[in-house]
Amino acid sequence: MIRFLILSGYFELMMYLQVSGKLNQFINVHYRYLAILSMIISLLLALVQLYFWVKQEPSHHHDDDHQHGLEKKHQRLLAYLLLALPIIVGLFFPTVSLDTTIVEAKGFNFPLSEESVGDPEMTTQYLKPDTSLYFNKDDYNTQMETSLARYDDQTTIKITDENYLEVMELIYTYPSEFIGKKVSYEGFVYHQDQDDENEIFLFRFGIIHCVADSGVFGLRVELPADTQTKNNQWLQVEGTIQSQYYAPFKRDLPMVVVDQSSTVEAPDNQYVYRAF
Repeated sequence: MIRFLILSGYFELMMYLQVSGKLNQFINVHYRYLAILSMIISLLLALVQLYFWVKQEPSHHHDDDHQHGLEKKHQRLLAYLLLALPIIVGLFFPTVSLDTTIVEAKGFNFPLSEESVGDPEMTTQYLKPDTSLYFNKDDYNTQMETSLARYDDQTTIKITDENYLEVMELIYTYPSEFIGKKVSYEGFVYHQDQDDENEIFLFRFGIIHCVADSGVFGLRVELPADTQTKNNQWLQVEGTIQSQYYAPFKRDLPMVVVDQSSTVEAPDNQYVYRAF
């Protein structure tokens, strides 16, 4: 019976995440079909467990676990804990609020910084989405060169939700190829205290595969003089990519010198996702 409750609970949780739209805060939306598949399988397994439980004589219910090889109490507890883990995570680990406090709390570094939990296997990416972690060197270079070729003849690149992470990775990987090109994109304002008033970062939160490799991605932006902005404000900008030395990181960074900017409403889904 416990197996039925866990499996049906997982199905109900996934159904809730699907209907509420919160699933996209946990995984790349391009992998949604896997979540739907797991939901269907969990429902089928739950029905199978219910069928066998109902068919058993009441006197045999307490022997259920022994018949499946879980003879010791701690083995049963461990098995149930592992089965219930996705439900525990979904219920008791709330999704993060998307604003500049996330950047400040986790320490704004480039290109990678360890999570505040101190787990070296968990990293938050900043500025540049780095998908090289998931490919061998040759395959990664081939993929990047193929992607770069799509933008070679474009003097103005419109950065959208669909290509956001791809273009950002290309700009940081091949900065010289993009200097002089115009780009347009939108994101939320993050201003470093030590920077000039009109120099900001314009960010989007992104997910490469799942929330474990999520990050804060975007570019330095030089706004026209006297432009008033505040943290978390959403802007749409259009300008030319240049390269400028950024003292806090002790390196050159690509920067958008803005010609036009306007305030926009934050999108319903503030995440962007990497398409492969």
